[in-house]
Amino acid sequence: MKKTIWYSIVLIAMLVLAACSGESASAPKGSNESNGGGESNETFTYASTSDAVGLSPILMNDAVSANITEHVYEQLFTRNSETQEFDPLLAESYENPDEKTWVIKLKEGIKFHDGSPFNAEAVKYTFDKLRDPATAAPRASLLEPVDTITVVDEHTVEIKTKYPYGPFLAALSHTNAAIVSPTADKKQDLMKDPVGTGPYKFVSWTPGDKVELEANEDYWDGAPALKKIAFKVVPEISTAISMLQTGEVQFIDNLPTEQVKRLESMKNINIEKKDGTSVYYLAFNHSRERNQDADFRKAVSLAVDRDAFVSKLNGLGVRSDSVIGPQVFGFDEGADKAGTAYDVEAAKALVEKNGYGDEPIKLLTANRDNFILMAEIVQAQLTEAGFKVEIESLEWATFLDTARAGEYDMTFLSWSNVTADGSELLYPNFHSDNVGSSNRSQYSNPKFDELVVQSRTTIDQDKRLQILDQANHLMIEENVVLPMYHGIVTTAMDKNYTGLEVDPTGKWSLKNVTKK
Repeated sequence: MKKTIWYSIVLIAMLVLAACSGESASAPKGSNESNGGGESNETFTYASTSDAVGLSPILMNDAVSANITEHVYEQLFTRNSETQEFDPLLAESYENPDEKTWVIKLKEGIKFHDGSPFNAEAVKYTFDKLRDPATAAPRASLLEPVDTITVVDEHTVEIKTKYPYGPFLAALSHTNAAIVSPTADKKQDLMKDPVGTGPYKFVSWTPGDKVELEANEDYWDGAPALKKIAFKVVPEISTAISMLQTGEVQFIDNLPTEQVKRLESMKNINIEKKDGTSVYYLAFNHSRERNQDADFRKAVSLAVDRDAFVSKLNGLGVRSDSVIGPQVFGFDEGADKAGTAYDVEAAKALVEKNGYGDEPIKLLTANRDNFILMAEIVQAQLTEAGFKVEIESLEWATFLDTARAGEYDMTFLSWSNVTADGSELLYPNFHSDNVGSSNRSQYSNPKFDELVVQSRTTIDQDKRLQILDQANHLMIEENVVLPMYHGIVTTAMDKNYTGLEVDPTGKWSLKNVTKK
């Protein structure tokens, strides 16, 4: 009898404890209850098919890493997606005493996650390191126009450029122009242990698994509602979608075309789509003799039916011959259909006449769904025209290194264009200054270089538009690259959450996301 009473007391106590803890047998896997008031202590998880390359804005240069660093670090300016203007972020204001001088006032009272002060010295340190050749920063080109950086006082920095630089605010809004903690950078590897001023602080990185961040409770613009966020590696997108459906994952982006109908049938998510600034293109390795042959590039361009490819994107791609996309500064409608039209018979004639099918083409691609789809379709189309094509698929980080090293004949590249400025598309990707770094196509053309330089060295925006259009047409006419499509920014998020901020550049922020 005493045992029965004892077991009853224990059972009641267990039930009371369970009720107090808020646990529920019906809660979805990986989910915890909210603590109310729009804030949640559960981990909000974003799934990516690839792991980050690194977490220092100075040294990394890929979209997967940028998704993380954008939450840890901040820039002096940010692009307003509604007005397409550049608003101060860490900056308070700026003025131009003359065309080559930028005096930037900084917000006061901001601290890095390590407790050190954000100030003019930190800005100078970051920018000096970014542009130092010894750093070998992949996006050092952002600050190529800078001549001197001077600390005027604790919260004022003066930057003088070598020439009037039209897209300077766009450059300062770039992910890779984010400000790092000098104190942290001197004592640790920011690629593995980042320290910024952003709404989230770094917790841990398990390579191949996930990166974990926690809310910066002292964030200068107010602590975010989501207290824990994770960037989880899920190599198979179909698995990530299943995890989204079951609640193990709350957010994915870059929705694959073949999964759109499945996603649209899911009742527990919201899908968002908007025209974006990204461009995806077939690139020739211009350092190789065969690719320097204008007829070879023309034969390839004639053989590729881009309309057939875009039709398979289920509305997630915009067809245009223009390298500069419709959402990017510098686009002109006259470039929209100015490229080499599909004509497989003409391609066959050029291949047969010049023996282009004698030597196989190494077609490099990343192991991401749309890249693989492009590779398979283009391989089939080129084969029909008489080319011999061998596909090599690599994991994302390895792919980037291999492409940068020029170890391919042709490849598929993309550029998210987070500044939405044509100069900041053409200069890093195709100007000869950047061969061996961001110019992965190894393209070098003095006439083109001069046009790009002109587009950067005037603050007359109408003149910049005209020059960018000339440079764009030069690329189109010479088949320098073959634009496959311009991106649609897509996201899918658990309906229990709201407040996601998505920009046409593909950047997104969880800072204002709350649980309903």
